[in-house]
Amino acid sequence: MAEETHRPAEIQIKVHSRRGLGSGSLIHPVEIESSPTPLLRRTTAGSQSQTPSPYREIKHFKKWLPWLIPSFVIADTVLFVITMYVNDCPKNSVSCVATFLKRLSFQPFKENPLLGPSSSTYDLLISDDNAFWGHKHGRLEKMGALDVSKVVDGHQGWRLITCIWLHGGLLHLLANMLSLLVIGIRLEQEFGFIRIGLVYVISGFGGSLLSALFLQSNISVGASGAVFGLLGAMLSELITNWTIYANKMAALVTLVIIIVINLAVGILPHVDNFAHLGGFFSGVLLGFVFLMRPQFGWVSQRYAAPSAYSRSGAKPKYKTYQRVLLIVSLVLVVAGLVGGLVALLRGVDLNDHCSWCHYMSCVPTSKWSCNTDPVTCMSEQTGNQYTLTCSNSNKNSTYLLTNPNSSQLRGLCSQLCR
Repeated sequence: MAEETHRPAEIQIKVHSRRGLGSGSLIHPVEIESSPTPLLRRTTAGSQSQTPSPYREIKHFKKWLPWLIPSFVIADTVLFVITMYVNDCPKNSVSCVATFLKRLSFQPFKENPLLGPSSSTYDLLISDDNAFWGHKHGRLEKMGALDVSKVVDGHQGWRLITCIWLHGGLLHLLANMLSLLVIGIRLEQEFGFIRIGLVYVISGFGGSLLSALFLQSNISVGASGAVFGLLGAMLSELITNWTIYANKMAALVTLVIIIVINLAVGILPHVDNFAHLGGFFSGVLLGFVFLMRPQFGWVSQRYAAPSAYSRSGAKPKYKTYQRVLLIVSLVLVVAGLVGGLVALLRGVDLNDHCSWCHYMSCVPTSKWSCNTDPVTCMSEQTGNQYTLTCSNSNKNSTYLLTNPNSSQLRGLCSQLCR
């Protein structure tokens, strides 16, 4: 009788060693496609038959096609162009930068050094027969910037979300979008658009919330909080998926250095470091919730023949520390966001409870001031001469103007007081 030969089913797992920003070398199985070439051959009684190997896609480590992060970049860019169109510098300012752009030209450098629209909120007191009247204005405020007074008193809580899609200038937009592409595309490839989209939006909300609780005298815009959320999620993803990384410590040290440098930049004036901190810590917690991977041993045994792991026993899908981090982080992030929102709507100012916390966003030096009070000017008119006096510094200047509108006077007030 012919001897029957059996070959155990085999599964091939391709392993890639890849380096990314702060990620070290990631070791993981990738998608396996069916192929007509690798076949199991079984010989029976003088005949030979071919049976396809059990090749299957490994869902837990497949690559995603990134489209959400590029869509965010396009949306932010379009909104910036719309903001500049609404700003209409030639109509509302005495002078503009890049006038060849016409309606899209930028405000003067002294008013907005980021090459953008009128971004601050000003109080302008204009003298008229010994009567004074005031204005509050800002193009970004009209577009949905974070204004705490409007959130608390005007019940416009949507500003906590809309502000993360707006930017104060072209330089601000470029910095955030480049960071978003570098960090976000890698994460979306690894974890898909749903999880990364949730991390981005919720982290942006967390950054806006912390900013509103500390910085209540000026408006805030930018995707920085959401971008820092993705950076924080990278850190927690490295920790929770520790067992599948090679060169773990090198990856961890590199990522921590990047985070520290970016947070250190936040102590400069006119940079909302509270949005960075709020987004970062939200991202760290959300990373433990959304970016947890099954351990490599569980994936290997799932796609291998039973005999390959029967002697060692079945491995659990997640390690105990992963489950603990998920539960603790979920509780903390929900409690933090709900508690912060309730405190904000009740008019809480966290500076009243932490006298030194403002140094986390700006450290005053002899080179710059951290004063964020709204700019206030008094204007006196004599014919075509307008004399503006900055109430913050008592600086004054006289301008020869023909029928200026209030927006042009506010722009001159901003330049005078800076």
